[in-house]
Amino acid sequence: MDTLPISAFLWLWLAGLLAGFVDSIAGGGGIISLPALLATGMPPHLALGTNKLQGTCGSLTAALNYSRKGLVDLREIPMGVFFTALGALTGTVTVQVLSPDFLRSIILFLLIGVFFYTLFSPDLGKLDRRPVMAAPVFFGCSGMALGFYDGFFGPGTGSFWTIALVVLLGLNLKKATAHTKVFNFTSNVVALAAFFVGGNVLVSAGLLMGAGQMLGAFAGSRLVIRRGTGFVRVFFLVVVAATVAKLVYSTYF
Repeated sequence: MDTLPISAFLWLWLAGLLAGFVDSIAGGGGIISLPALLATGMPPHLALGTNKLQGTCGSLTAALNYSRKGLVDLREIPMGVFFTALGALTGTVTVQVLSPDFLRSIILFLLIGVFFYTLFSPDLGKLDRRPVMAAPVFFGCSGMALGFYDGFFGPGTGSFWTIALVVLLGLNLKKATAHTKVFNFTSNVVALAAFFVGGNVLVSAGLLMGAGQMLGAFAGSRLVIRRGTGFVRVFFLVVVAATVAKLVYSTYF
């Protein structure tokens, strides 16, 4: 699958733009970008690998923008980056051998739980709180688990990172969103390397979508920086609900 029609490239650029905007605010950009890639007729493993290329561009842009504005504590993230990278590598190697279908139902119910927990906790993430888990333990467990999941399957990873950072590490939603992008970039770039070695990346489509992703991610991250945590909470709920709907449709219909 070396070439795509011009119309498909335009479609992918627009999908990347929208996915980058959404993903930089609340995660969940994969529910836009991955179906767009599959709609071109790509085989699933090639679509997954190409999706990691375009996602890497967007997550890097958002992470850098958040870091420049002081929303990322660079002293706290090295351990999280290490374990996320290790988990992502394990997950990506595994998915190229096994089908991710058996994860769908488990992830679906977890996302439903995240949605209702956030919905019925109106003060969640408004302010920094005392962490309920020590940072080294949190980053070791969350990095391995969510890194593996992002490399293996992906949808909802940003939502899981954000809610974990808020509930377990005590960050407010704005800071949690910023830190999420750093870990998203980590798992994306590691997964991309593994997919590339496996020959499962269509570089031309991935780079074009990546250009759209970068523009969308820059706009979305600037919006988060300007707005308060209330805006992020509403957007987060909408994206989680959309991810749940997408998984319900793809699993049962």
